[in-house]
Amino acid sequence: MPHILQLDASARPGQAGTDAHGSVSRRLTQRFVRAWLAHQPDTSVTHRDLGATPPSFIDQNWIASAFASPGQQQPWMHDVLAESDRLVDELIDADILVIGAPLYNFGMPAALKAWVDQIVRMGRTVEYDETHPEAPFTPLLSDRPRHAVILSSRGGAGFEPGEALAHLNHLEPSLTTVLEFIGITRIHRIAVEHQEEGGDVLAASIKHAEEQIEAQVAQLQDSLNEEGNMARLA
Repeated sequence: MPHILQLDASARPGQAGTDAHGSVSRRLTQRFVRAWLAHQPDTSVTHRDLGATPPSFIDQNWIASAFASPGQQQPWMHDVLAESDRLVDELIDADILVIGAPLYNFGMPAALKAWVDQIVRMGRTVEYDETHPEAPFTPLLSDRPRHAVILSSRGGAGFEPGEALAHLNHLEPSLTTVLEFIGITRIHRIAVEHQEEGGDVLAASIKHAEEQIEAQVAQLQDSLNEEGNMARLA
């Protein structure tokens, strides 16, 4: 059975429609996981609430530790990188990464960016070889098929590719760049818009997103079953 890593980055602790001032993106991630488990109840899920417990920001000690050569490693460096190692291990174990993220000021929440900075690690999720200057980076998470589902929420509308405000959306494009850089290239995205406007247009956007989630779950389960069958035949 596949393993899901669910990340919630919203600063709002509750779910829209259930809790006062609840998070739309949390509602979407919960909808995804519930839909998945309804069809595959044996699937394991790791939930990390980045909004409630943000990862540490990287600092000079982190940089020195992460980029130290084997001969330069000091005992204290293992402690500095312990949090990063836990986050990387969670990501490596996942077959499906589900990211719930609101669009904050045209980009990702700081808590999610802190997670990104912790999991992009030389020797863990990406490798660098200076002897190949034309393509020095090798993604290390391309060793098996992994999928990422980005479930976002936006105050306004028109942020999809090709729409009027697409150039102001630095959430999904930035996450896609990072995930592809480390080897996760099967990326799916679903968004809710019109949060500021509310009312019927927001309700319709949520309903459409939840329908897309149901369809995405079915498609991914079929895809993973097919990939598993191909692996057994190889």
